[in-house]
Amino acid sequence: MSETAAIEFDCLGKVFGRGHKQVRAVHNVTLAIPPGLVYGFLGPNGAGKTTTIRMIMSLIRPTSGTVSVFGKDVLRRHDILKRVGSLVEDATFYTFLSGRKNLEVLARTGDEFNPARIADLLGRVGLADDADRKVKGYSTGMKQRLGLAAALLNDPDLVILDEPTNGLDPAGIQEMRHFIRSLAHTHGKTVFLSSHLLTEVEQVCDRVAIIDQGEIVREGVVSELLSSKLELRVEANPLDKAAELLQEHHAVTRNDTWLSLEAAREATPAIIKRLVDAGIAVYEVSIRRQTLEDYFLAATGNKDGHHD
Repeated sequence: MSETAAIEFDCLGKVFGRGHKQVRAVHNVTLAIPPGLVYGFLGPNGAGKTTTIRMIMSLIRPTSGTVSVFGKDVLRRHDILKRVGSLVEDATFYTFLSGRKNLEVLARTGDEFNPARIADLLGRVGLADDADRKVKGYSTGMKQRLGLAAALLNDPDLVILDEPTNGLDPAGIQEMRHFIRSLAHTHGKTVFLSSHLLTEVEQVCDRVAIIDQGEIVREGVVSELLSSKLELRVEANPLDKAAELLQEHHAVTRNDTWLSLEAAREATPAIIKRLVDAGIAVYEVSIRRQTLEDYFLAATGNKDGHHD
C-alpha cells in the first residue's frame, strides 16, 4: 500500500471575484507531496503560491477541488490541522513581552504548554541568549527565528514555511537551511517551503513544484531537474568544421574560440568522440550545470528575471 501523501491537491482551483472582474488564482492543481521531504514551491509574483498555502491552512475555501493533509480533507476534518505548524508571511508577536513569554502564551492557548520544550526550541532556532528580551528589541531576523519556534510548538508532522529566511544575515540563512533540512531528514517532518530565493530552494529542497499563472508547470526531484541538460563549451580546431558537425543534432552558438551547445549529460562522451573521429582537435570541454534559476525562467517563460 502506498504511503499517504503529506499534502494532496486534487483538481484544486480558486477564483476571486465575479463576472468580468473574476480572477483565476489557482487552476486545476493536482499534486501529491510525499512525507519526510523538504518540498519547494516556486512561482513568479501572482502565480498562486500564497493562495495555495491559505487553502492548505483552511483559511480560504477552494472554488473547486480539494486539499488533503495526511489523507484528510482539511475542510471536512479541520482537526487534522493540529498536525500542522506554519510560519506564513511576517511573524507577529506581542512586542511588550519577551520571546519566551510569547511562546508561553501561544503554548497555553493551544494547550501545549511545556517549559522545557519552549527552552529547547529557543535554543534550536538560535534565540537562547535573547529569550528573555522583549520582542520590540528584536531584529526582523530574530522575529523570523521566533516565528519558526512558534510553528514547532505543537511538534507538527507538517511544517509550512513562507519565506523563512527573510531578514536573516548570510550566517543566519546558512543556519536556517541546516535547521530546515534537519526537520525533514533527522526528525522525519515534512516541510513545505515557499520562497523567492531560488538558491535557497536549490540547496534545501528535495523536490520542487513551479507554479505559474495558477498552474503547475514543472515538478520533480531538484537534482534530476537540474542535471537533465547541461551547457557544454567546446574549444576545438577547426571550429567551423566542429560547428557544422554538431549542428546536425544540437543548437550551437559560437564565438571566435568556443562552441556552446545544450545537451544531456550522458551525451557528452559521444559528442567528444564524434569530433575526434572527424579529425577535429578538441582542446578543452567545460560543463556548466543548469541552475534552478535557469530552469525557473525557462519554465515560466520569464525573460526579465523578475520573480517572487
